[in-house]
Amino acid sequence: MTPFRAIRAGKPAYYPDQTIYAEYAASALGLDFAERDGGTGLIFQVSGAGKRAAFGAGRGSFFPQNTATAATLANDKHMANVLMAHADIATLGGDYFFLHDRHRAHRAPGHEREDARTLFRSFGGTAFVKPLNGSRGDFAQSVSGDAAFTDYLDKVAAHYDAIIVQRVVTGQEYRIFVLDNDIVYSARKLPPVVIGDGTRSLRDLLSAHETTLSSHGISSALAKEPDTKLDTVPAEGERFALTGRMNRSAGGTMEFAEPAEAAAAFATARGALRALGLRAGAVDLFTDIDGDPSALRVIEVNANPSIRFLEDADRADLILRIWRHTFTSLGLIDV
Repeated sequence: MTPFRAIRAGKPAYYPDQTIYAEYAASALGLDFAERDGGTGLIFQVSGAGKRAAFGAGRGSFFPQNTATAATLANDKHMANVLMAHADIATLGGDYFFLHDRHRAHRAPGHEREDARTLFRSFGGTAFVKPLNGSRGDFAQSVSGDAAFTDYLDKVAAHYDAIIVQRVVTGQEYRIFVLDNDIVYSARKLPPVVIGDGTRSLRDLLSAHETTLSSHGISSALAKEPDTKLDTVPAEGERFALTGRMNRSAGGTMEFAEPAEAAAAFATARGALRALGLRAGAVDLFTDIDGDPSALRVIEVNANPSIRFLEDADRADLILRIWRHTFTSLGLIDV
């Protein structure tokens, strides 16, 4: 049994994972932990060595060792790509575009909806598109055709101000977690799947998956399949992979693994954090791009990554390592 089950007991289902990990780490390291928001876990404090630090869950940062400037740069996918390119780190490139006319007088030309369509068509009418400041895989998907692209822009505009449009590439996707130049772990990301129960059609299974995503505030991006295939009933236990994004929040999974060219991938991950001025972060990258085993490109850098994967993998030691680094950086642990 993981050490987190006892902490979760009696807490509401929405109680934040990172708050639970902080409480665990504080106890293990002899620090004082105090929840400050009536049991929601949204706000908590950790005290030690005569100091205390407050944390906010949800969109709050759990990595105060990163400066606000560095975290903001990482969160903007275009800014991050520009800085990494200047550091000779290969990214997926692309360009950013605004979805609303407001504030148009304050921005440079070439980044409006009509410009997005021009770039989209230059890619042959197929591109990978996602919100410029999005997370958890929300609205991150491949789009094909002018009509689908226009529909995508309209849907995303209800939730975000800007997008980034990139050329579609294929490869193996990895996440590499880095703390002060040290590789904490490397994991391969795997696509979400729906599993047959021998009763429901593939269409019904996909619909149920979409409903689950919606309840967690994540957009659907289901694989497009012929109607005839959607009406089939997968056998019990039969797995159907959903191509595209592999975020855990969107149903994807991870497993500990290193890329074939691990040294190059690790050097790239370290360089990506240095380029953005981060001390802690997770670098998502593609390897084996379009069949070339030596090719790799950074997808994005996450300055506030989820570490629920480590709980699922029963690696409380790595969760403790990450939080020890955080508490030490705040001076809560005497060194």
